[in-house]
Amino acid sequence: MSDSGVGEEIGAQGARARALAVLRVRSRAAAAALLPAAAAVVLLVGGATGRLTGGSWDAARWAVTGVAVVVLLCAAAVAAVITRARPALSPTVEIAERSAPDLYRLVRDLADRLNVPAPSSIALTPDCDSWLEDRTHPAHARADAPRTAGAASAAPVLVIGSPFLWWMRVAELRAVLAPVVAGTGPAAHPDIAAARRFVRGLDAAVALAGRRDLGLIRRAALGLVGRIARLMLRACAEHAALMERGVASAASERAQGVDYGLRIVAQEQVGLAYAGWDRLLTRVALPAWRMGRWPSRLDVGVVSALTELSRRDRLAEGFTSRLGERPACDLLEEPGAVDEAASLLAARLFHGGPAVSGPDWSPVDWQHYPEEVVDRKWRTEAARLHRVLDDMGVRRSARPGDWTPGDPAGGAVPGPTLDRVMAHLAGQGEEAGDRLAAGISAEVAREEAETPPPASATSSTPPSDTPGSSTPLPTTTDAPTSAPATLDTTGDALALRGTDPLPLFPLMPPRTGRELLADHVTAMVCCAAVDTAGAAPGLDWLDGPALLMDGKRRTDLAGGVLSLVEDGDGEPLRMWLASTGVRPEKPVRLV
Repeated sequence: MSDSGVGEEIGAQGARARALAVLRVRSRAAAAALLPAAAAVVLLVGGATGRLTGGSWDAARWAVTGVAVVVLLCAAAVAAVITRARPALSPTVEIAERSAPDLYRLVRDLADRLNVPAPSSIALTPDCDSWLEDRTHPAHARADAPRTAGAASAAPVLVIGSPFLWWMRVAELRAVLAPVVAGTGPAAHPDIAAARRFVRGLDAAVALAGRRDLGLIRRAALGLVGRIARLMLRACAEHAALMERGVASAASERAQGVDYGLRIVAQEQVGLAYAGWDRLLTRVALPAWRMGRWPSRLDVGVVSALTELSRRDRLAEGFTSRLGERPACDLLEEPGAVDEAASLLAARLFHGGPAVSGPDWSPVDWQHYPEEVVDRKWRTEAARLHRVLDDMGVRRSARPGDWTPGDPAGGAVPGPTLDRVMAHLAGQGEEAGDRLAAGISAEVAREEAETPPPASATSSTPPSDTPGSSTPLPTTTDAPTSAPATLDTTGDALALRGTDPLPLFPLMPPRTGRELLADHVTAMVCCAAVDTAGAAPGLDWLDGPALLMDGKRRTDLAGGVLSLVEDGDGEPLRMWLASTGVRPEKPVRLV
């Protein structure tokens, strides 16, 4: 037997041993529940045979029988909840075989080479990870029935990170998926499958007991069930984690013979894809989401972001030469529709947007991003900045000729100028900055509070963080396990699926007042540059909104803004304005 075969056998044996340890926790719990009943049977038989008679034995017989009945009822209730509780589903875009026959063929050929069962279906997730997910729970099977015309297959679902399809080449994707698909072999082992079902049932029971929308009686009853399930979950958590580790090790060893050399290169692409995807979400997509717009081609954008990253980072030199090879997204029949569905799911998963487009939640393509997102973002923040200054009673500053009509008293009021902002911050220093930052923070909080909650937002438990692992160990969540929600986008060939409310993974923590103030002052400067110096809004694939002057991105604005905001020193910014031809005394257009 080869070294890889030995390693696979060791990993598989360890996984099976840990699975039996998990099942022993279940057996011990059942034995503990049956112990009072066994004692009651002994006492009842002893009384019936005339051996255990008398006042004390009769009292003990009735007491133990009563305890046994109560314990059996509680055990039956706990078992029923664990069995019927719906395990969480990962939020994914379901891919039917007719919408990606080449992708299904690649996965099945890979499974044949690995000599393991093929996954039952394929789904995409808007993240840089891939894993197998068991969806054989009866509730999941019922939800799949309208689409599959039958119960769910025993084989797990293969979930693939959507950025991989657009950035990776076909051969690289096959190499990355090899250890993941290899996990279907251990997943078919009866002991491992039973242990996983037990752990997922415990996790679902704990989540169900933590729901906040339950009545008083149900909350009390499920509270007891939740405590018992949590106790058993703690008892088998270490064994379950080691079982998953053994499964992943065995799958990795089995996949050693499939494109091993290419797997090393492909794993480098995984790290690069993760870096570009994170920058694209936090710097480019998040500003649009906050404005009620969602970029509809995020996966196309990640290719541009990673290409730009490759150009800037000498460590990534040579990666762009791969772009001449066939991309993995060619395995899809309609990559545009899949990208749009994954982009909408990403917005829901990381920001909490609605499940469908509407007047306040509409898609935007990359061509119109600078005008419809960047320019609007700047002018919205500039308008908020001047609103707060008005509320604080800060007088508007203007020079002759810069007056605009509109005073209700019949006079004239000066337009919103950058001079007004700079004079206020530079005149009073740190105190003025603190007051203005607090005012902006309060205004932002008020606007967010007035925003209605997302409608029909659903999600699930997070997947494993380990690329190439098999079915992830579910994690306990306090979110309700509601019925899976399906959003058809191209008939029933493409659907969004998941459970629990979103956003599941907020991208960034709340911004501080000073950060908000710096953003708003920067927005005001950019508005002045666009209106008075011929600048234009732009998009940088790695840094998001950008100011373009003479067709080139200006990256030297931040220093002057920080000096004004943090130190009350407006001279560096005024020097920048003078060098670029921006006129701070001129009113700007606001939304």
